[in-house]
Amino acid sequence: MAAAISVTPFVPYIRKRRPSAVKLQCYKGVEEDRKQWEKFYERHQNKFFKDRHYLEKDWGHYFCHHNTNTSTPKVLLEAGCGAGNSIFPLAKKYPQLYIHACDFSHHAVTLVKSHPNFRKDQINVFVCNIAEENLCDHIMPASVDIVTLVFTLSAVSPEKMPIIVQNLGLVLKPNGHVLFRDYAIGDYAQTMLMNKNQVISENFYFRGDGTCSYYFSEDFLSRLFERAGFVVVDVNTYNKEIINRARNITMQRRWIRAVFRRP
Repeated sequence: MAAAISVTPFVPYIRKRRPSAVKLQCYKGVEEDRKQWEKFYERHQNKFFKDRHYLEKDWGHYFCHHNTNTSTPKVLLEAGCGAGNSIFPLAKKYPQLYIHACDFSHHAVTLVKSHPNFRKDQINVFVCNIAEENLCDHIMPASVDIVTLVFTLSAVSPEKMPIIVQNLGLVLKPNGHVLFRDYAIGDYAQTMLMNKNQVISENFYFRGDGTCSYYFSEDFLSRLFERAGFVVVDVNTYNKEIINRARNITMQRRWIRAVFRRP
């Protein structure tokens, strides 16, 4: 297997079939999403995702105080924490961080609490459906320095995304940042889902396990955050070519990495 990573400043063209060739599937809503993710974490536990050590490489300066004399810890919210594959590497690398972490799966939250590195004095984890519940019921308004939104927003319907972004803005401090990473249009998985007619709406699909996945363009993502009052700091699409010689296929894996600031 070989891999190469590049920044791609364009959004590729995705061939769209004639409407008669695609059977649009019925989206059953957030509650059905929650049920499917409960089943996912019950089935896979913490064995599915790898720890995301790339967060410190990509965004390390956001997690550190530039003023080394300050004793006030930075506060982070991980929205959609899953089994903790983002928060535990960050907690180890940056022990000065105080971390809020939420997920709408009870199983995911239980997995975080049962992790051997879980510390109550550093991590506050709770169940919350950020598409429907007010984060300020769990976290003080305007108290968070950084929100990490990593492969979370793609799991919900695009109609619910503006609510989530506005919700995050309520708990962020002025000049706080959202650090975003998620699937991009043109990803190999999107092509496979389209070929299988697993389409819910434009760029929104259901997987074989019942969970959903949206694929972002830079323009859609930027407008989503700008309409909620955020400023775009950085947004780029990345491409990683993976060659599977055993199956004789080349896969183009694509993702968007972005930073947004609350004024």
